Amino acid sequence: MVIVDKSGVHRLEVRCCDCPNATSPDIQMFRHRFFPTSFNRPKTVFTFRVLDDFLLENLECRTSALNYYSKLRQMTLSMFPHLVPVLLYLHHLKDMILTKHWRQLKTMKWHGFGHWSDNPNAGDLALFCPACPQPGINISLSGDESLDETPSWKYTRSFVMDGNFKAEHLHPIKPFDEVWLSDGLGFMVGKDRYKKHLAEAADTVEKSSCNNHRAVNQANAARHKLESTGIGGVACARHGCFVPHSMVDFQKGERQAKHAIRCSRVNHASSADK
Repeated sequence: MVIVDKSGVHRLEVRCCDCPNATSPDIQMFRHRFFPTSFNRPKTVFTFRVLDDFLLENLECRTSALNYYSKLRQMTLSMFPHLVPVLLYLHHLKDMILTKHWRQLKTMKWHGFGHWSDNPNAGDLALFCPACPQPGINISLSGDESLDETPSWKYTRSFVMDGNFKAEHLHPIKPFDEVWLSDGLGFMVGKDRYKKHLAEAADTVEKSSCNNHRAVNQANAARHKLESTGIGGVACARHGCFVPHSMVDFQKGERQAKHAIRCSRVNHASSADK
């Protein structure tokens, strides 16, 4: 079995337990802090240590999967790094760690969904502003105090709504192969709920009395090649922290901002009441 660790790439003989009451091989790998690349007959595993190290280097040092694996090859065979296989292990490292399973599992664990099968609700995989008043989280009400009787200014939150109309995103080449691991569970609104809102929202084209007004022309321009023309949402006015489940993608530039922000406001109100 090939074991990819922080110290390099190793080939070791591994035998799983075959006792009558033994668990499946993939569960045995997980219990020994190995992440298998296959759940049926694993032949390549990554240690939890190398996965955490890659996430940290990718976040802080912007290290790509190719450069990180080149470092592992140098640590494995410094004299002949080209003898260490590249394509197969790099494919697993890039697809599994960076964009899919490992980061999703870590996020689920960090937010308390790692030890039971409860499914997270909308916005449960994102944290709200820790400094804003949140009764039951960072504020303990006394026995004779309630939110209805306290002054309105004491536990009031302030929010701002804004958008970035330069964050464009092209349509995916194979949209049917796209897998949504955290659809609506983080800061972004769920795609089905957002599409339903866009179908019901009225679309009005702004007309300008000026000749060849650039801002209006850009807002009304067709963008068939773009899946989204920007991003917007709700944030804490004091500390700048985004509100969970309140960010949306724009499909029609500034012309859609007011309708999309209205959807964000509705989602924010529901999450705040919860």
